[in-house]
Amino acid sequence: MEEEERNFLKPAISLVLLIAGIVMTYMQVGWFSNKWVMLVWYVVAYLPVGIGVIKEAIESAVKGDVFSEFMLMSVASIGAFAIGEYPEAVAVMLFYCIGETLQDMAVDKARDNIKSLVAFRPDKAMVVKGNTVVEKTPDDVKIGEVIEVKPGERVALDGELLSGDASFNTAALTGESVPQMIEKGGEVLAGMIATDRVVRIRVKRIAGESAVARILNMVEEASSRKAQAELFIRKFARVYTPIVILLAVVTVVFPYFFAQVNAHFDYSFTKWFYRGLIFLVISCPCALVISIPLSYFAGIGAASKRGILFKGSNYLDAVKYIDTVVFDKTGTLTKGVFSVVKVDSKDEPDLLEIVAAIEKNSNHPIAKAIVAQSKDKDIAVTDVKDRPGNGLSAKVGDDNWLIGTLRQLDREYITYPDELTEVPETIVACAKNKKFVGYILLADTVKDDAKQAIKDLRKLDIKHIEILSGDKQALVTKLANELGVDAGYGDLMPEVKVKHVEMLKNEERDLAFVGDGINDAPVIAASFVGIAMGGLGSDMAIETADIVIQNDQPSKVVTAIKIGRRTHRIVNQNIIFAIGVKILVMALGVFGIANLWEAVFADVGVALLAVLNAMRIFFSKN
Repeated sequence: MEEEERNFLKPAISLVLLIAGIVMTYMQVGWFSNKWVMLVWYVVAYLPVGIGVIKEAIESAVKGDVFSEFMLMSVASIGAFAIGEYPEAVAVMLFYCIGETLQDMAVDKARDNIKSLVAFRPDKAMVVKGNTVVEKTPDDVKIGEVIEVKPGERVALDGELLSGDASFNTAALTGESVPQMIEKGGEVLAGMIATDRVVRIRVKRIAGESAVARILNMVEEASSRKAQAELFIRKFARVYTPIVILLAVVTVVFPYFFAQVNAHFDYSFTKWFYRGLIFLVISCPCALVISIPLSYFAGIGAASKRGILFKGSNYLDAVKYIDTVVFDKTGTLTKGVFSVVKVDSKDEPDLLEIVAAIEKNSNHPIAKAIVAQSKDKDIAVTDVKDRPGNGLSAKVGDDNWLIGTLRQLDREYITYPDELTEVPETIVACAKNKKFVGYILLADTVKDDAKQAIKDLRKLDIKHIEILSGDKQALVTKLANELGVDAGYGDLMPEVKVKHVEMLKNEERDLAFVGDGINDAPVIAASFVGIAMGGLGSDMAIETADIVIQNDQPSKVVTAIKIGRRTHRIVNQNIIFAIGVKILVMALGVFGIANLWEAVFADVGVALLAVLNAMRIFFSKN
């Protein structure tokens, strides 16, 4: 807040002095009528906003960019001083600085590089030394050493699982919504979280080559490849500035040479020099300087009011060109929360209640979903035993129960219907006394507006829509068919997602990727436009994204594109209108038809209309 106050302090000082000077002139205050007093007053008003721009103009010129917008603003305002129009000189620079400040405020909301990535990396590893465990930094752990990870702790380095089968939360790396069971000898990656037991892992890669480090590197590299769109006014000024300066010189010089060949033409250097300076003042693009940043700022404000954060005006431009949208699944199109969708049992009408009683004290997300769905009947359960990665065993009355994965039933040689192996949703298989008695089907709930969001994207002429996910392929395929997207790809690690996005970009697609997890950060950064779900999304995805959907609704992607396109249209309208009026008044000024005050009136009028047009974005209901 203090920084924003400092940004507005200098323009505020200039504005107060400018208004005071205009009021004193209008009221004909005696001491202020002295031209030297007036000059000093307006110079003081000019300095807070003018010095920085003049400095930028000089520095740009030294670097070879002579005809920057800084140079035009400097020449135009100094020209206004030269012809005695001090208020106009201050106003020109003041409006320019206000526009730049508004633009800077939008850009300041961008990410502070990617510090959250570093915070995500584990900062310690517990290395096994004989019968003791020693704490080290991951960078100090060598390949071949054994590290120990307790339940709830994050794995610091990639390695091979030495202890027995164990369950790991892999959401940070794969987006997989269900904890993954890794067998002894399997690969464990840095960033995974041990969920059910103490595990020991033999390190296979140094810290700099771990899964987390690779994600960090991919995000940094992808961010460095992302070109920042240059504001139109800066591109425009490189062409516009040298042209108007040249025309101003021609306005002064050409009549002199014309008088040499035409004795009837009376040339007055003072008159034509005055007209040349008027030309410069008229040419000052105040309407563009104010309305273009304000259009973007209004677009950003309108989006923010609807729960969408654009991290800079360049992304308002970028979304206009999007023709391909790729979604992550879990947490983006789905709620990331399990719910029971089916209970199937012919012999056990209370199957859900029995399983809920067994799972009652478990913190597993599947267990919580089942308990939440039950009626909490008073069922006596004893001898509950956890079978890591497989499920639970327990006694209900005199009966022995097994609940969990189909793999658990296989190990106990319990038969079940073959078609269950083809079911894409998560299954909790149940057996009583070594006999299969039914199952509970759970699924991640699709967000309420997901299907409508896909339909609305089609209406916006988005030609291609995909889903990329770490979830199993069958589940992704089912969701893709349900929502009506063009393709769904599952079982993907982050680096594969990035390669897939790069492939789509090589097909000359302007692609937006929408995700929410830590694992989505690299692909968000690699996209033409990266969009993160900010409500429940990871800090890493939010920091990396160009646009953040604050309430996690997929339909807001549609809203973001609409706002971007509307902003682009209004910016173009202001550009065409402002330049058209400028050219007309310039011509009138050169021929002596328009004087300086008429030029100032036209300039202010164009600027006001352009500003009002820009503000339509903010007040639009759609």
